[in-house]
Amino acid sequence: MKRAEYARRGPVPQDVIECVTRETPTPGAGEVLIEMLAAPINPSDVLTLTGRYGMLPPLPAVGGNEGVGRIAGVGEGVTMPSGQLVLLPVGTGTWSSHLVAPAAGLMVLPEITSPERVQQLAMLTVNPPTAWLLLSEFVTLASGDWIIQNAANSGVGEYLVQLARRRGLRTVSVVRRESAVAPLLAIGGDVVLVDGPDLAKRVATATHNAKIRLGVDAVGGGATDRIAQCVTVGGTVVNYGALSGDPCTIAPASFVFRDITLRGFWLAFWFRNATVQRQQEVFGELATLIARGELVTRVHATYPLEQIKDAVAAASAGGRDGKILLTTATTPTPP
Repeated sequence: MKRAEYARRGPVPQDVIECVTRETPTPGAGEVLIEMLAAPINPSDVLTLTGRYGMLPPLPAVGGNEGVGRIAGVGEGVTMPSGQLVLLPVGTGTWSSHLVAPAAGLMVLPEITSPERVQQLAMLTVNPPTAWLLLSEFVTLASGDWIIQNAANSGVGEYLVQLARRRGLRTVSVVRRESAVAPLLAIGGDVVLVDGPDLAKRVATATHNAKIRLGVDAVGGGATDRIAQCVTVGGTVVNYGALSGDPCTIAPASFVFRDITLRGFWLAFWFRNATVQRQQEVFGELATLIARGELVTRVHATYPLEQIKDAVAAASAGGRDGKILLTTATTPTPP
């Protein structure tokens, strides 16, 4: 089998990881062998390679935290059939052509044959539930309410727009380049604006001074305060990322005179605290939507594991139009 390993961390993520060949493992009692079909490279994966993420695995490690695969072999006592489509277990080093996992607790996925839908299911574990929970866990929203988010052309951002629309919510999507506007409008975004110092004024005009009670920030730095200026008095801003690399900055006036609350969200905490039943409810509904093609995000390019360095470099670069995926294919899909 092949897998993407790293034994050190460094500022250039593609420099520390490489594809190596290992002996394919054999599943033991109660275990299954899973062949990976597709696994994404998320911003958190890149930050892990550079050592800047909030939770770092011991070294040496295999990259990747999510993906989708098929059962390729079963151990003693396992009744799960070979060929069954399943989610790869969270945080198990999914950038690997094969991996062994306990059969108990594996999430079985709807059977589909479309390679495009399979790739979409590979991105189920991280971004869709993040978008779902950002809409559900912080502010009680009703149909017709507005929310605002930045980094809206990210994976989470695109899922959030689609999920909000399904719930009857209206969205202001903030992006950092003009070319990102049209794709968000095409998937149902109500208002899409390029970030800038006068953002609050343009948001007020576009929404007819709507009271926006929830703001979602993935950028940090001064962008956090620009989102805070757009939400109504007593509103909440939730930060779940720092794409700018800078700490969140909010002016004292936003706290003191406008009673803005700043919260943080990390999906890992939700996994630790949510019941198995709650996790199954969320993932079950999201998996159904993705399998039906009703919840999608763009894929910029796919790469085989053998080209892990090129794939990580592409995932680290700006200006992409979608996610970078690793697959078991023999040739990459061109950007």
